[in-house]
Amino acid sequence: MSESNPLASLDEYSRFVAELIDRSTVSHSTLRVWSVSPYTGIAEGEVFLRPDLRLRELEELDFSASLITGYSYEVYQGGEKLYWYDDFPHPHDPDLADIHPHHKHIPPDIKHHRVPAPNIRSDGPNLPALLSEIEARLKGKIPTRG
Repeated sequence: MSESNPLASLDEYSRFVAELIDRSTVSHSTLRVWSVSPYTGIAEGEVFLRPDLRLRELEELDFSASLITGYSYEVYQGGEKLYWYDDFPHPHDPDLADIHPHHKHIPPDIKHHRVPAPNIRSDGPNLPALLSEIEARLKGKIPTRG
């Protein structure tokens, strides 16, 4: 596997994802990585964490540039969406200027309340940070709701 960035190829990223979700907090997963062209791919599916948290992921991947070119990450508890990350630009929001376009939608008013997401990036995998954040919630270090 590439030391610098597992996004260098479909095989490397697929292996990286499979190894990462093989952990005790994950009950099961539908997350899959597949090729769209010789240089691009998609990572899509859900990771179910015990007892009732779920990460829904969609990534558009450019293996030739080792980049995530688009993404959406949503976290649910049961049927309730707790928060989500996306890369939709909000150039008129000064609070997001330093990390444009990476941001997180949180309550209250989850659709319009956006905060910077310094742990999310385009030039490397985000799944480790996302799973760590969810596992911190499971350990009670971050409130589960809100």
